[in-house]
Amino acid sequence: MPSKSISRATPSAVAPTSIVTSQLAVQTRGRGFVDLTAEVEKFVGEAGAIEGVVTLFVRHTSASLTIQENADPSVLADLGTALSRLAPENAGWTHYTEGPDDMPAHVKTMLTSASLQIPVVNGEMALGTWQAIYLIEHRARAHRREVVLQFIGATK
Repeated sequence: MPSKSISRATPSAVAPTSIVTSQLAVQTRGRGFVDLTAEVEKFVGEAGAIEGVVTLFVRHTSASLTIQENADPSVLADLGTALSRLAPENAGWTHYTEGPDDMPAHVKTMLTSASLQIPVVNGEMALGTWQAIYLIEHRARAHRREVVLQFIGATK
């Protein structure tokens, strides 16, 4: 007898009619998480998105992107602690031209992601209730970061 623990909605299909691109400039305050969700939602709305996918791509090797919980700030603090434990500054790195936090920042970026894709359904990102999109600044000092936003799909 087939399992009833998995169900699937009826597929929908649209022909992609548009590619809409924008660039987001983000001024960080140094190491930590910057919530980009509202800016990406605004972009999706301005693009006239109906159904498709929005892609984010960070144009740096010492900052990254992630989707994580947005309800309890201690989650982000604990994630920062975990990344620092995985790539500590005092691990004997040979690359330190830009300071002791540079090579750990590269490792943290490799462990997370330089790009994200989020489905857009009925004009809205299909994020879960507690999900938010974050830029993670891995360097100790403030930086200006660039994130390319691109929607591919059907528009109004």
